Amino acid sequence: MGGPASAAPATPAPTVDYVIIAGIPGLRWEDVNAQDTPTLWSMAERGSIASLSVQSADQPTCPLDGWTTLGAGNRALWSAGPASPPSPGVACPDVTVDVERPDGIGAFLPEQRNVVRHNQEQLPYGAVPGALAESVRCTVAVGTGAAVAAARPFGRVDRYEPELPPDATELLDDCVLAMVDSGTVAAADPAARQAQARDADARLARLLAARPPDSLVIVAGLSDTDDSRRLHVVVADGPGWERGWLTSASTGRDGYLQLVDLAPTALTATGRALPENVFAGQPARSVPGRPEKLDAAVTQPADADREAGAQRRIATWFFGLLAAAQFVLAVAVVPLLRRARMPVESASPRFGFHGWVRRTSKAARPRPLAVPRPVVNVIEVLLVAAALAIPAALVADAVPWWRTDQPGLLFGAVTLALLAAGTAAVRFTPAYRQTLGPLAMVAAIAAVVVAADVLTGARLQLNGVAGYSALTGGRYAGLGRVGLGVFVAGTLLVAGCLAQRVRRTWRPYVVGGVGGAGVLLAGSPYLGADAVGAIALTAGVGIAAVISTGGWLTFSRLGWATIAGLVVTAGFAVLDLSRPDAERDRLGRFLGALGDGTGGRAVQRAAASSVGSLDSPLTVLAVVGAVLVWFALLRPWGGLKRLFGIYPAIRAAMAGIATAAVIGGVLGGSGLDVAGAVAALTVPMAALASLRVLDHALDRTQPPVAPPDAEIPRPAAPGPLPDARRSEAAGDPSGAGAEDGDERRPEAAPAPETSSDQRHEQGGGVRLAAKVLPWNPVDGAINT
Repeated sequence: MGGPASAAPATPAPTVDYVIIAGIPGLRWEDVNAQDTPTLWSMAERGSIASLSVQSADQPTCPLDGWTTLGAGNRALWSAGPASPPSPGVACPDVTVDVERPDGIGAFLPEQRNVVRHNQEQLPYGAVPGALAESVRCTVAVGTGAAVAAARPFGRVDRYEPELPPDATELLDDCVLAMVDSGTVAAADPAARQAQARDADARLARLLAARPPDSLVIVAGLSDTDDSRRLHVVVADGPGWERGWLTSASTGRDGYLQLVDLAPTALTATGRALPENVFAGQPARSVPGRPEKLDAAVTQPADADREAGAQRRIATWFFGLLAAAQFVLAVAVVPLLRRARMPVESASPRFGFHGWVRRTSKAARPRPLAVPRPVVNVIEVLLVAAALAIPAALVADAVPWWRTDQPGLLFGAVTLALLAAGTAAVRFTPAYRQTLGPLAMVAAIAAVVVAADVLTGARLQLNGVAGYSALTGGRYAGLGRVGLGVFVAGTLLVAGCLAQRVRRTWRPYVVGGVGGAGVLLAGSPYLGADAVGAIALTAGVGIAAVISTGGWLTFSRLGWATIAGLVVTAGFAVLDLSRPDAERDRLGRFLGALGDGTGGRAVQRAAASSVGSLDSPLTVLAVVGAVLVWFALLRPWGGLKRLFGIYPAIRAAMAGIATAAVIGGVLGGSGLDVAGAVAALTVPMAALASLRVLDHALDRTQPPVAPPDAEIPRPAAPGPLPDARRSEAAGDPSGAGAEDGDERRPEAAPAPETSSDQRHEQGGGVRLAAKVLPWNPVDGAINT
């Protein structure tokens, strides 16, 4: 839905005397219209509306789990032990709840104690079923589901009726809080769903007719009814809730609420204080900006529901196909890397570093044939396309592909079209011929796409295939896991490419400046709203800055990077803790949990989230990328060490990317999702750049073959090797041990006819026979 990333300002609603929550599990916005549900339609016209994410302690959220989560104000389950989720396409099991009525006024749920014990001891959320009922003096429950939500932790329901009586005025006037089970909309057939929605609307009409004055009525589709997870209806009708969007600090986006927000909303609406460290949600409020006509307003949450439902299916196969494509490319790149630096066998003499020598000992040894240039060109273009796949999928969400009968086909077509356009733009840019040209352009495109989305409200990431889903309840605004990975990789690679073009002493400042801008965008509560991601990026920028001038990560450099990271982390922590509890990010909530003694559960939830995300295709992307880097690119024939030796700023950027990916995944509880997004962008570009430096390796180190009748002079006395050559001779082919890190080749002994001993300021010159051709270390090629 097209709401802004941060909720609009709102005037606090006046308190009311009564709150009534009518639950209709399964009710979606597509079920609501003026003909079939006239009562709910009238409520929506008067009140405020939103899409409801019904995340409980497990997925899918079945009806009893939804009612239990409502009563707990936290993610919970109605189960005294492990429960089997429904199979795909199968309805939630019909669980019988034993409701005893010993006095005919209230009720007693004998299973409630076991449910509370299971949620407290076996689940990481620390939910207390019945916490909402314990926060008020008296509750009314109508129907079995409402009894589950209104039961106190020991099982007592203050006032209970199995059905809403013909005249419910006295019943609803008894207690300040009432919960009413208004039926379930669970049918898959459209006609049957309409009939169930009409029955629920009729019960709602009787409820509204008996509502007390000065009351707030909340209608909510509390749960799913099968494995097809969807967004559901929530409407609030009462004084101060007129004609707006519902939102809360837990979502930070207009038009979205979580199921766990309903309990604190009920207490806040009656002027009661919230219990400490019990509720996971935040009170809802009404904000302006809704279209005047309800027809236009309802299309937005209905459209968001369709998009979120389609995103769940398409994201799985998109990242699965991307992982498969990158695996195939990795297999295709390995033989190219091995053949890229094959010497040309010849029995004729050549000019070596110490004069003319003959090469005949290996002439008879068979060598693999060189890879044709067209094949190399095709592989390079495919590597560019693979790296641009996630940014293209992100931009594709600007097209409403989910509104068609075949959303997957349209999304695939739009993504391929954008991917072809982006790849062509990179390929036909003059900078493509440079060694770092494709890497710099792809990184810039990725960083700009994510930054532009965040600056405009993160509309592309919300419910987008390459973004995050409102169904999971993890994030509704700002940077998501995939977006963070792409942004980290793009920002640091751009910083490395820019730093490589300046003098060595200026490189740390360039990396720090570009990376600092990325940290501010990621960590700002009004933009990226991801303090954990900002801390991870800060660590990556610190590592990249201190080794951007070349050399290794010494203890002193690590110390400076650590100090910078701690300062930035402390700054974000102070900023987050200074905000109200309802507006804190994950960092502030975690530090608050440490302060009140509940930090163990926060760590347990993060660990459970990390483990649960390991079955994602992004994990496959991370593993494929790591295998290609470790077993191919970092081999002596892989070219990555040579790339790092020639371009120390790129080596620094990639070290920072790896650091940020690990920290972002660990602290964010996202497993290898961030690393997978990082690998999808970085590994193909590292492979392409390695191919480029290997392709130019012979041009820089092997002069042309001398003519057959050339006189071979006596070799000159060898002098001390320069630092870079000494490192290579000692087994470090990257030359990273050189002071500057730029590739510097040793001077060849001059031929008799040579009268010049020119050297270039950067990278020196490469002497071919009697002529020195300037080599540009930025382009990675000889300027002819």
